[in-house]
Amino acid sequence: MSRLLVIGCGGVAQVAIQKCCQNSKVFTEMCLASRTVSKCDALKEKIEKQGTSVKITTATVNADDVNDVIKLIKEYKPEAVLNVALPYQDLVIMDACLECKVDYIDTANYEPEDTDEPVWRAAYEKRCKEKGFTAYFDYSYQWAYMDKFKEAGITGLLGTGFDPGVTSVFTAYAKKHYFDEIHTIDILDCNGGDHGYAFATNFNPEINLREVSANGSYWEDGHWVETKPMEIKRVYDFPQVGQKDMYLLHHEEIEALGKNFPEVKRIRFFMTFGQSYLDHMRCLEDVGMLSTSPINFEGKEIVPIQFLKALLPDPASLGPRTVGKTNIGCIFRGVKDGKERTIYIYNVCDHQDCYKELGSQAISYTTGVPAMIGTALVLSGQWKKPGVYTTDEFDPDPYMDMLGEFGLPWVVDENPQLVD
Repeated sequence: MSRLLVIGCGGVAQVAIQKCCQNSKVFTEMCLASRTVSKCDALKEKIEKQGTSVKITTATVNADDVNDVIKLIKEYKPEAVLNVALPYQDLVIMDACLECKVDYIDTANYEPEDTDEPVWRAAYEKRCKEKGFTAYFDYSYQWAYMDKFKEAGITGLLGTGFDPGVTSVFTAYAKKHYFDEIHTIDILDCNGGDHGYAFATNFNPEINLREVSANGSYWEDGHWVETKPMEIKRVYDFPQVGQKDMYLLHHEEIEALGKNFPEVKRIRFFMTFGQSYLDHMRCLEDVGMLSTSPINFEGKEIVPIQFLKALLPDPASLGPRTVGKTNIGCIFRGVKDGKERTIYIYNVCDHQDCYKELGSQAISYTTGVPAMIGTALVLSGQWKKPGVYTTDEFDPDPYMDMLGEFGLPWVVDENPQLVD
């Protein structure tokens, strides 16, 4: 018996919530909360029409206001809070969970909304010099909660999406079952889907475009190597998808894996992009539409990238028109019993299959299913440990079992194509 508060009702949240309702042996009651409560009400109505034993309620919440979040937690009294809102709101929701002593789960690490705010900017520039990468997002803000969460006796599970999340579990699983030492990790994220629009993003445009337009970086021999945006390109033939161009990006799980698997000599992250997407993004960046700095327009202050987000298709609306498959996984090289070994653990997900099941495209599906799984493992006690942790710091086996059970089966290829 468990009671869960879910904050957020976008594409990923809607998958996670519906998957929670498929796992009623763990989830018995849920409160769906968002600034736009009408989204929660519509999803509640959809689920209840289909039939569920989970008791669902809805609420309005401002996830930028810690007191509002605390008020809702105290009223609803959940055992855990699943944060599928924006990464900007992670610390607010963590503070509320700390105050109320309830477990916290999210899918992506913290980053600031305003990257020009002076106090944050000073801390950011200091971190850039110390760590050697310039991405706006990193785990330091959330790892700083470790002692507070331990003292409160609550668990903070960070980044239980697919990447980060499943890719980190793949790493723990590979280390447990296939390697004595892992020496290199290449994380490959391929979306072979086609939504038919000239330009759209498959998850929150604001987060997606900031991530893609930033400098890339990878971990090698104990330090960061930074690259220019899209500087490093590789071509890879993905199983069930085909040959795609992919580009090296900075990604948050690299930071956690580098810390938790110190024997790994190199960790890289690649994501596929079509030329049309890149051309549109570069044009938008050149004219300032990806800026997070407010500008004055006809007497009103607007943030260009937020205005762009309002113009682009809602990722949650892409499901009915997206065809094709995703392939996301990790290529590991290392040593087992004194012999060199290479394996590729990956999942293939079909956009139309996801839409038929839940009304979602595969990008939301592949993030929302792991969000449910991580939450279920915390609530069931299998991943219950006071403190703040990433998914690679727990036993991977129950998570891997649930991936197959809830729609994300995985493959282990022991003779994969390598990335040079």
